[in-house]
Amino acid sequence: MVKLSKTAPLLVLAACFVSASGFAAGGAHVDSADIDPGNIASLQRGARNFMNYCSGCHSAQYVRYSTIGKHLGLSDEQLIDNLMFNAEKTYETIQSSMSRDDALRWYGVAPPDMSLIARSKGVDYIYTFLKGFYVSPDSPTGVNNVALAGTSMPHVLAELQGYQAANFKVEESEDGSVTTTFEGFEKLSEGSLDAEEYDDFVRDTVNFLAYISEPIRSDRIKLGVWVLMFLVFFYILASMLKKQIWKDVK
Repeated sequence: MVKLSKTAPLLVLAACFVSASGFAAGGAHVDSADIDPGNIASLQRGARNFMNYCSGCHSAQYVRYSTIGKHLGLSDEQLIDNLMFNAEKTYETIQSSMSRDDALRWYGVAPPDMSLIARSKGVDYIYTFLKGFYVSPDSPTGVNNVALAGTSMPHVLAELQGYQAANFKVEESEDGSVTTTFEGFEKLSEGSLDAEEYDDFVRDTVNFLAYISEPIRSDRIKLGVWVLMFLVFFYILASMLKKQIWKDVK
């Protein structure tokens, strides 16, 4: 695993949370995350991304470091050196570096726990959200988001993605209603990653969020395969037994 700076999330000490106002104007815009839950390397990179850029504000209190290590093939030493920035024991859960009281005092609301965000919002929504920040002078943070209008979260990944403008088409119908449609982004400044690299970064992060929302998924799938194999075997055995019992009955 490649280790990024521990100070990254603190430098952006952001209100890494969102408002509850739904999709932005033209709210049908959703990109496909196209994640691969079985890609261990992607999950490892996603864990790194989360701990470096998200855990400063967000917790994931329903998953333990030891569970992550077990499923992602990481030793205790790798967990301690690369992921456990504010924990001492591998059996601890992921806790935010920012206290809830501080978040409430500074931002009025605490950033949500990310343990189940992929199940509640969906991976496509999160993927679109992390790619969807655009410059908005009217916003207190200087940015808005095509997936969530009025988001309170600043663009914490701007150093990677750079900044972009969003193009919207506004149409007014005869009855006076106004429809706003998102038509794409316009690049304003470059980040340290190009577009493809940033997409991969976000996809790995979303993949990890999907994993922590159901860490036993891979075990459940393996168990399901064995159950299906047993049922097929039992069906064949029962069919043969039935034929043997009823062979003399006309």
